[in-house]
Amino acid sequence: MKKSYVKEITPRSENYSQWYSDVVLKAELMDYAPVKGCMAIRPYGYAIWEKLQERLDRRIKETGHQNAYFPLFIPQNLLQKEADHVAGFAPEVALVTKGGDEVLGEPLVIRPTSEAIICDFYSRWIQSWRDLPVLINQWCNVVRWEKSTRPFLRTSEFLWQEGHTCHRTSEEAEEEARKMLAVYKEFIETELAIPVLDGQKTEREKFAGALRTYTVEALMSDGRALQAGTSHNLGQHFARVFDITFLDRDDQLKHVWQTSWGVSTRLIGALIMVHGDDRGLIIPPRVAPTQVVVVPIISKKRRAEVLEAAKGVEAELSRQGIRVHLDDREEYSPGWKFNQWEMKGVPIRLELGPRDLDNRQVLLVRRHDDFREALPLHELAARLPRLLEEAQQSLFDKAKRFLEQNSYHCTDYQEFTGKVEEKRGLFLSPWCGDPECELRVKDDTRATIRCIPFDGPPAEGRCLVCDRPAKYQVYFGRSY
Repeated sequence: MKKSYVKEITPRSENYSQWYSDVVLKAELMDYAPVKGCMAIRPYGYAIWEKLQERLDRRIKETGHQNAYFPLFIPQNLLQKEADHVAGFAPEVALVTKGGDEVLGEPLVIRPTSEAIICDFYSRWIQSWRDLPVLINQWCNVVRWEKSTRPFLRTSEFLWQEGHTCHRTSEEAEEEARKMLAVYKEFIETELAIPVLDGQKTEREKFAGALRTYTVEALMSDGRALQAGTSHNLGQHFARVFDITFLDRDDQLKHVWQTSWGVSTRLIGALIMVHGDDRGLIIPPRVAPTQVVVVPIISKKRRAEVLEAAKGVEAELSRQGIRVHLDDREEYSPGWKFNQWEMKGVPIRLELGPRDLDNRQVLLVRRHDDFREALPLHELAARLPRLLEEAQQSLFDKAKRFLEQNSYHCTDYQEFTGKVEEKRGLFLSPWCGDPECELRVKDDTRATIRCIPFDGPPAEGRCLVCDRPAKYQVYFGRSY
């Protein structure tokens, strides 16, 4: 029988939104800032972000990109050069109108995204086809003045990476946009153990100013979708606006073809909602700041002996490359520590007391399924890496089953509207391609087209809404 130590988190079935708020606060991932929609990311939350960043950054560099950094402030006139872009971000833009005692002659935009400022630099840096491709990424913060906010998922300021590339041909730009989306899909599934659907956004849902937007969509445990990452083929739109030209091999002056792509700290929110339970976080081992916690059960008579053995376990696992922490705080009881580490989602807990010492073993407890076993000390170094990989795979398999069990095929509009309200989840349905039908679904159900899947079934049948011939099979869903 499972023993649950965590009592102070609201059950998901009772109030999902409150459950999420309890987890991010009580697991010490973040704290609310004095400014609405902003947050402090606490050390444990930031350590998770660092693990994500480390693993994604390696993938970005392996595909030939370099990191750089661009200014936080953007002259307002640069942003206004691109009308569609401005319209897309106008409600979210924060402006600086005064610096010190000086009223600025021109307001400065705090970057909501960096296309405008980076394009200004590229227009000066690129002269010849020999300068291409330009493959640059930056890790930074951005500000979008959101009306409705939730920690990690939608905040006024958040951390992300944004890639911005320039290419000689349209084919190269398309290949880049698709390639980076594939990088995101592999990264999210492999490291975060979150299955995603990849596909193209509709014209209504695409990034402002883009030619095409590609997306990876995840399903949270409450049945709502989350856009986990996007990659945009910008075409030559920004290049023409910002005059980014190059002299090609044929001595003709041409505009470059561009892409941009990004993921953010929103992935931490996804990790919480896909894997978490009523006891708090469950962190996949590959991105867990602490993979194993050792909790000594100390008695007065054998205190030194137990602590020495616990330190030996910590040292041995550390030599194996396992991220291990020895919780030897004596001001807290073992039960209190179990509660804390369960809430923080550490994949494996090892308990070591006098009786375990006599039997040359530890009690191993897995967080994701509460499996417990007495494990001989001499087997620890060999078994734990395998157990961590098993936990990683088990989390992915569970999330994949949930995605499959909560994905439905609907061709009847009345049935669709009822299921969206009753079941949530993702709904694969035929669509004629008319934005009016897309908008009607949103107005009637608050569900949007999440993507036109790359590997979806062929378009057939009649449109879910208007009964005209279908051009696409698309995924609908309510989203964060």
